[in-house]
Amino acid sequence: MQARARKTLVPLKTAAAAVALATASIGAHAAAPAQITIGTLYASTGAFAVASQGQYEGLKFWAAAVNKDGGLFVKAYGKKIPVKIVAYDDQSSTSTATTLYNQLITQDKVDVLVADFGSVLTSVAVPLAAEHHMLLIDPTGSGANFFTHKTDYLADVSIPSSAVWPIPLAKYLLKQDIKRVAIVYGANDFDASQAQTMKAQLAKGGITPVYYHGVPTTESNYTVLLHTIKAANPQAVLEFGYPPNDIAFLRSLSQSGLHFDMTFTVFPGQLLALMEKNVGADGLAYTYTYPTPPLVQYAKVTYGMNTAQFVDAFQASHAKAPSFLDAAGYNTGLIVQDMLGKAPAFTQKSFHDALLHDISGKTTTLLGPFRINANGAQLGQPFPVAQMVPQGKAVKFVVVYPQSHATGKPVYPAPKR
Repeated sequence: MQARARKTLVPLKTAAAAVALATASIGAHAAAPAQITIGTLYASTGAFAVASQGQYEGLKFWAAAVNKDGGLFVKAYGKKIPVKIVAYDDQSSTSTATTLYNQLITQDKVDVLVADFGSVLTSVAVPLAAEHHMLLIDPTGSGANFFTHKTDYLADVSIPSSAVWPIPLAKYLLKQDIKRVAIVYGANDFDASQAQTMKAQLAKGGITPVYYHGVPTTESNYTVLLHTIKAANPQAVLEFGYPPNDIAFLRSLSQSGLHFDMTFTVFPGQLLALMEKNVGADGLAYTYTYPTPPLVQYAKVTYGMNTAQFVDAFQASHAKAPSFLDAAGYNTGLIVQDMLGKAPAFTQKSFHDALLHDISGKTTTLLGPFRINANGAQLGQPFPVAQMVPQGKAVKFVVVYPQSHATGKPVYPAPKR
C-alpha cells in the first residue's frame, strides 16, 4: 500500500513541477519590461570627441533600425522589446565618466552597460562594472591590462585587444627584412601594450629596436624626438598614439624636413577624414596604418548587414560615409542584440555566458570574426597593414599585408615629398 502510494507521488510531483514551470514562464513573460535600456557615455568635447561621437552615432543607428523593426527579440521574455539608449556626456574626462557610469548603474539601473570610446574612458568603467556585478560591453577599449584574468563582467566586442594589434605589422616588417626599427608610443595602456607586443614580436626575429621611447598621452610636439630618432638611422618609424598624437607626430614630421623610408601611425585607418583635415594628403602620403572596416570589407557575415550594406545604409541615413568608429558602434549593437536573443535568462551572468559560449567563434559581422576569451579579450577581427598612396588631392589605401587581403605592393622606400 505504501509502495503504491509512493509510485503515485512521482507523477503528481512531476505534474506539479510542470505547472510551476509553466506559471513561472507565464510570469516571466508578463514581467517583460516596456523597453530595454542601454546605458552609455559619449564625449562632445576633448581629446576623444571625434572618435567617441562616431561610436555613439553607430550605436544610435543600430537602435533606430531595431526599433523600426519592432524592437529586438529577447529570449528570456520570448518577445520583441524596443530599445532605449540612456546616454550622458563625459567630455573626455575620466573623473566625469566615473560619476556617470556609476549613475547609469545605480540610479538609472540600465539593463545593458556600454563603455565610451577607447581604453582611457573605458578604464574607469571596468572596476565599477565588476563591483556591481554588471557585464560591461566594451566597444573599443582594448588596453591589454583589462584582460589579465577571467571575468564574467567584461566583453571587448568591436576591436581586438591592443596586445594583438601589431602582430601582422611585425610580421610584415620581418618579411620585408626591415631590421632597424624606431618605436615611440603614448604612455597609456592602449599604446604601451602595442609597443610591448611589437618589441616582443621583433625579438622573435632577432631584432632589437634602435629607438624605444614613451611620451605623455598629451604630447603635442614631436620635433626634438624626431631628430633624435633620425640620429638612430631607422628603416621604419612606428608611432603608437591616439588621434591627437598621430596628428601632432605627422605634422611635426612634415614641418621638420626629415624623411623616413617607412612611417606608421595608428588612426588614419580609422578616422581618415579627421587625419586628412588636420595633416593633409601630403602628410599622409606613403605612410602606413592599420586599415579597418569599412576600408577592409567582409561580404560573408552570419549576423546583421555586411560591410558594404552597412556603408550604403549609413550613408543613406546620415548623408556621409561611415568611419570605423561608426561601424564599431553599430557592431556593438549587433552583438548586444545577438546576446539578448540567445541568453535564456535576463541576468548579467546569462548575458556573459551567451557571448562566450553561443556567439564567440560562431559569429561573423561587418567587422569580421567575433571571438573572445574567458578574460573578455577580443581575439578576432585582426587588422591588416596598409600604405596610403596619393590619389589626386587625397590618398587611397593599398593593403600590403597579409597576402589574403592585399590589394597591391608597398612603395618602399617611401618617396620624398
